[in-house]
Amino acid sequence: MNRICVFCGANPGNDPAFAAAARELGRTLVEQGLELVFGGSNVGLMREIADTVLAAGGTAVGVIPGFLVDREKAHQGLSELHVVDTMHERKALMVQLADGFVALPGGLGTLDETMEILSWAQLGLHDKPCGLFNVNGYFDLLIEFLDHAVAHGFIRAEHRRILVAESSPGELLVGLGVRSG
Repeated sequence: MNRICVFCGANPGNDPAFAAAARELGRTLVEQGLELVFGGSNVGLMREIADTVLAAGGTAVGVIPGFLVDREKAHQGLSELHVVDTMHERKALMVQLADGFVALPGGLGTLDETMEILSWAQLGLHDKPCGLFNVNGYFDLLIEFLDHAVAHGFIRAEHRRILVAESSPGELLVGLGVRSG
């Protein structure tokens, strides 16, 4: 069984392409026989991808800290919902449950999750593929910054290559080497 953890916004953003991309990724995961692991909320892009996966007959596993259950409205229709105590426990459980990671557009939480998962890969704490679904160039400046950090000797080139970025979910999954199972 292959599970992809998707980090994404608890907000929908201001471009309808972001929600459309979340739905497209959700459909692609199900078509590829992959299960979704995500932040467990029933708002923003998290709701878009989870509802799409569930409507297509797939499995959606949420992980949410207790203090966000009411604030972000924990998704009650999931295949599984894990309620944990802290944000750190949330990330640790998502890493444990997932075979790979994809970031959709999002804000500080999405960036935090993505950077921590990359840092853990750099430190050898996991060897799972990591990617950005670069919708309408959303992550272009982040990609540019990471390349800038390589050029200035703060990130090794082999660690920069951990992160794959593509503008379509099919190409991203291929780039990650994710295979349905």
